[in-house]
Amino acid sequence: MTDEVQLVKQLQSKTNKEQAYRTLVSLYKERLYWHIRNIVKSHDDADDVLQNTFIKVFKNIQNFKGDSKLFSWMYRIATNEAITHINRNAKRMQITNEQAQQIAIGKLISDIYFVGDDIQIKLQKAIATLPEKQQLVFNMKYFQDLKYKEMAEILETSEGALKASYHFAVKKIEAYLTNN
Repeated sequence: MTDEVQLVKQLQSKTNKEQAYRTLVSLYKERLYWHIRNIVKSHDDADDVLQNTFIKVFKNIQNFKGDSKLFSWMYRIATNEAITHINRNAKRMQITNEQAQQIAIGKLISDIYFVGDDIQIKLQKAIATLPEKQQLVFNMKYFQDLKYKEMAEILETSEGALKASYHFAVKKIEAYLTNN
């Protein structure tokens, strides 16, 4: 893997920026795609949000100070872009974010890119009932197997708060699945 500090220097330079950007995309696009997909549910929406994420990264790389890992910074951008996308869709349809997510989950069944069964759909419905922060924490821990330390850097919060959020999320999901 390319050394992150070196990659950032190349991204911030005028000469190697394009090649460095291609490297950046190839290194992180799949992980970011699945992170975004877990939030927005739809393949097409995830592709759009991923593209917006990389555009933002490209435009704002000069502002990256290296206070966190590049990956954490990009994850934060991807998370914000995905949430903005959900909010924009909900506002456009004049419904709540939870209703927008329920619609997206409903569309999952017919999504040719969705490889899941009834249990996966039920899990997605359970996740959609959680508050936004708990959804993020659950998705990052359960689906992406991120460490609490990485999540703390991405979400800019303490590991203890994340552990509590995950614990509450799991309890709520278990209750939802038991009752449905």
